[in-house]
Amino acid sequence: MVLDRLDRYIARNVLAAIIVVQFVLLGLDITIAYIDDLGDVQAGYTAFDALLYLLMRTPWRFYQYAPVAVLIGALIGLGSMASSNELTVMRAAGRSLARIVWGVMKPVLVVVVVVLLVAEYVSPRTEQYAEAWRLEKLQGEGAVLTSRSGWQIEGDSVYRFGAIRADNVVLDLTRYRFDDRQLVEATYAQRAHWENDAWRLENVATTRIFDDHTESEHTASMSWDTSFTPSQLERLLRDIESQAPSELWAYAQFLEEQNLQNDQALLYFWQKMLMPLTMGSLVLIAASFVFGPLRTVAAGTRVFYGVVTGLSFKYVQDLLAPASTIFGFSPVWAVLVPTLACAGVGIYFLRRNG
Repeated sequence: MVLDRLDRYIARNVLAAIIVVQFVLLGLDITIAYIDDLGDVQAGYTAFDALLYLLMRTPWRFYQYAPVAVLIGALIGLGSMASSNELTVMRAAGRSLARIVWGVMKPVLVVVVVVLLVAEYVSPRTEQYAEAWRLEKLQGEGAVLTSRSGWQIEGDSVYRFGAIRADNVVLDLTRYRFDDRQLVEATYAQRAHWENDAWRLENVATTRIFDDHTESEHTASMSWDTSFTPSQLERLLRDIESQAPSELWAYAQFLEEQNLQNDQALLYFWQKMLMPLTMGSLVLIAASFVFGPLRTVAAGTRVFYGVVTGLSFKYVQDLLAPASTIFGFSPVWAVLVPTLACAGVGIYFLRRNG
């Protein structure tokens, strides 16, 4: 009973600190983003609309700041108990260091579950809706859903899509058709409409390429026979970082089937799926700071070193991401290497002081 109560006490202190840190980080980020977004205020997009847009994107920001909040929250929660000598009393009563760390891990597991649910079911939808809502406010009904262009292969054709609107209209579509790696036809359409479960191209210019000459023609409207649906194109053109893990995995498999590079999709997929290991390693680092070399310093100093550690962790992951493409190793190692390094350093200091 005593041990269970201690676990609950540790979990309550750490979870409360994590929640406070998360709210502070979200508040600061939303305030800074709001000031920056005020520059886009106009007749159809008021200052209140800008605030609503940022609030819609809160789930994505929650996911982004969760690892840092766990690190700093664990530092503050454990640090406050260390400053009041509660951890010393626990150790004197026979509480092992490993058991204390496990008590910290328990609330982090709750955070991990919430973060994974948000990443899979909430933030992709809110990001998509918020972006479409904002652009429709700025540009009117039928606004561009995303301006991120994308390339795709289908059969003997390579497509380039300029953008897709919220009303399922594709803008600036270009098709390059090949015959045994020889370009034989290039088609450009100003837009493509999705009507009655089929695409129709408008303002189409086609150039056919022969061995000794080329032929061009212009068509006001024509059908487009393709397997692409609006949802597939929207996923292709949407920011890959905001997609759900299941969407990233499906997209990576699709790219692999098309013999296209899928490292970026796999990188973001593994970042999200290995989030439990990431947060666990950061908790070990936080515990090692409290019980190790930073146990005698002020709380503010520990928080500062925690922020530096969290930023360093992110920068290493960001550096390894392009390195996985250049040197040809699996993107999963770009996520695992800094995670395992943090866990190793944390375990080393904990064992040395345990």
